[in-house]
Amino acid sequence: MKNYQPLKGLIAAAFTPMDTKGNVNLSVIRSYAERMIGSEVTGVFICGTTGESASLTTEERKSIASEWIKWAKGKLKVIVHVGGNSQPQAMELAGHAYENGADAIAAIAPSFFKPESVKDLIDFFIPVAGSAKELPFYYYNMPSMTGVNLSVPQFLEEGKKQIPNLAGVKFTHNNLMEMAQCLNANKSRFEVLHGYDEILIAGLALGIKAGVGSTYNYIPHIYQGIMESFHKGDMDTARKLQMRSIEIVNIIIKYGGGVRGGKAIMNLLNIACGPCRLPIASFSREEYTQLKNDLEKVGFFENKK
Repeated sequence: MKNYQPLKGLIAAAFTPMDTKGNVNLSVIRSYAERMIGSEVTGVFICGTTGESASLTTEERKSIASEWIKWAKGKLKVIVHVGGNSQPQAMELAGHAYENGADAIAAIAPSFFKPESVKDLIDFFIPVAGSAKELPFYYYNMPSMTGVNLSVPQFLEEGKKQIPNLAGVKFTHNNLMEMAQCLNANKSRFEVLHGYDEILIAGLALGIKAGVGSTYNYIPHIYQGIMESFHKGDMDTARKLQMRSIEIVNIIIKYGGGVRGGKAIMNLLNIACGPCRLPIASFSREEYTQLKNDLEKVGFFENKK
């Protein structure tokens, strides 16, 4: 891998801006990227779950990647998610990401026809990672969405033998024992990117150095505060900030979760991400009003950065 550097800090899982008809709206990405550059995040993870990748065409995913790489201007790391159910599509997206200057690629497990063993999963990813062999490759582990619950430590140990650019895992799971095993695999040489915003403090306690999260888009200062307080040994402040995060995540769950509710929050903050693409239902005016009221009750809009 050329110029490989481990990821650090907060990586925002970016939303995919869309217009009222559900078409991808590339024109928003410039201002979106500028906002992220001016925030506490160090990079963006694009076309993942938050980015509605499973609802996008191959050409849409390519155009989104190109636009983010263009406007990140080297000031943000751009990790392009290339995964899906089609191996040839994932290979094509990986090659495109490499050719256009992405910093890394990631791929989720196929979730319709599922791998039955760690070997199957490795075999699926070998040509995908090989299509961008100069870039770090991260396995995106998210059993709650894929239904694939294979041993991640085993995947890392065995996968590294056949995937030279395997750098680590985006670990979106609450199995903290397995997370610890990943952190200790192969003499602690793998990166483990924390995936659940609401338990970041737990990942820090185990030793993670970076996290990927959807709420980092709009409350990165809370998570930066958690990290800074944790590393200073100020656990009371770190715990209070984590509870602040949980308070906001709980509201998002009320409105359909991190993709639907989070995208609505971005719109309230004047980052025109638009609606989600069906089958995720659009927000009604009444819901926007209710969401804003719920956020105001917890002081969400106070001292926003």
